Amino acid sequence: MKKIKAKKKLGQHFLKDSGIAKKIVEALNLNNLNSIIEIGPGMGILSDHLILLKKKTFFVEIDKDSIIYLNDKYSQLKEYIIEDDFLKINLKRFNSPIGLIGNFPYNISSQILFKLIENREIVDELVGMFQLEVAKRVCQPPGSKTYGILSVLVQAFYETEFLFSLSPNYFSPPPKVNSGVIKLVKKNNINLKCDEALFFKVVKTSFQQRRKTLRNSLKIFNLSDNIKEGVIFGKRPETLSVDEFVLLTNIIANGIIPT
Repeated sequence: MKKIKAKKKLGQHFLKDSGIAKKIVEALNLNNLNSIIEIGPGMGILSDHLILLKKKTFFVEIDKDSIIYLNDKYSQLKEYIIEDDFLKINLKRFNSPIGLIGNFPYNISSQILFKLIENREIVDELVGMFQLEVAKRVCQPPGSKTYGILSVLVQAFYETEFLFSLSPNYFSPPPKVNSGVIKLVKKNNINLKCDEALFFKVVKTSFQQRRKTLRNSLKIFNLSDNIKEGVIFGKRPETLSVDEFVLLTNIIANGIIPT
């Protein structure tokens, strides 16, 4: 079969090493999943291993050339090969709980994580390849320079694990940066003890001016001087854990600092 030429506009960098692909697939915890969705299978190096699993697996691909290639390669799986934009798909059409997997295009990797968070009720797990910087950011603890919005929002609902990194030589064409594979597993209790919509707003607003203290970055909430004198408002956002952001959200919602 004729190989596909990677398209820069789609952020395609095809993984070449089947052993690495097998390692990524084996990171999925199949016992907890009813459906698996591979995002951007390309020429199917992960798919080769996924089809060996006894799980209903769907292959979502936006690239027409890849769709033709995959339909030829896996003619018996045509009903599971979906030509669509993953970011626009309604995940409720699949039998949950769902696992997501893929060598993700770097230009939409953050959007994939935000879609994961939006669908946290039905997506139990993700194993994926990201740009190394993004992979590390997602898994970083509070206090690190790269800890940010993605770190807090993902860690609010998922346990994170950095699995391994890869040099550009493992891909065709080689990207200009290193890559990292991470695993996310949904926490047992994903109901935050606060107004979740406000929590998202507080986190995003806090990091818009990450060098400032929360006292200054959260001015849009029109907090009273008494509230702003609380110890937590003297901190910078990158120092706060998820639990502390929950506490902060409740302080802002109730206008009261707990004693």
